[in-house]
Amino acid sequence: MRAVWKGTIGFGTYAIPVRAYAATEEHGTGLHQLHLADGGRIRNKRVCELDGAEVEAAEVGKGTTLPGGSVVRLTDEDFARLPLPTAQSIDVCAFVPVEQIDPVYYARSYFLEPEVTGTKPYVLFSEALQQSGKVAVVKVALRQRETLATLRVRDQVLILETMYWPDEVRTADFPFLHEDVDLRLPELREAVELIDGLAGDFEPGQYTDSYQEALDALIQAKVEGSELVQPTEPVQDEGVTELLAALQRSHEAVANAKAAAEKAARARSSSKRAAKKSRTVADSTR
Repeated sequence: MRAVWKGTIGFGTYAIPVRAYAATEEHGTGLHQLHLADGGRIRNKRVCELDGAEVEAAEVGKGTTLPGGSVVRLTDEDFARLPLPTAQSIDVCAFVPVEQIDPVYYARSYFLEPEVTGTKPYVLFSEALQQSGKVAVVKVALRQRETLATLRVRDQVLILETMYWPDEVRTADFPFLHEDVDLRLPELREAVELIDGLAGDFEPGQYTDSYQEALDALIQAKVEGSELVQPTEPVQDEGVTELLAALQRSHEAVANAKAAAEKAARARSSSKRAAKKSRTVADSTR
């Protein structure tokens, strides 16, 4: 992994030097824009809208347009001179219960690795944080912009989770929220029972990326010149009755899958016992 940021965690009198690494990455088949007629790659050029000239990357900067139409141009040097105290540090602001933070605030996750000189204070801080049962609310500047974030412990490693600022989180104000929806108790009870029937532990390994599997199958079919098997269209259910029916179908599908897995496990166990018995009989006849 390549570090995307280096700095220190400010904790009391401690300054813990760390490196940040992206905790997630996307896997999948790389797709490009192509000219369908001949398969040539489509390239996007940087073109100035004023003179129509193609511009090299080194000549491209950033800026903003003011209400009057004038433009303020900013260079990398301008950004480097921004007075950000969090440019090279993770400043701890508070420690709060994790359940008080709505997950909608979270943006990206990073692993924090201590520098050799900071191993002991890093372990001390992470152990104390874990025992407290809280997360640290911090400020840090990543990619030239200050962001709110939290620090928590996962498998003895500190995780930095960047967050959106409060004014960046939208409010869901939908019309149905202002309506008086009449729910019947039997319907609600049945829905809860069906949900309970599907309850279990979260095991991420049991879920697969259906889109990626379908895309791989499509590409392979194109290579082989064969036809891709089209899936059946899902039935569009509407209303409470259909919702309960859909939940019931999901419950039955999970139950059938569990039954099949248990049957296969019993079959494997019986085969092993039969094989062991055969070996025992063979040994006794020698």
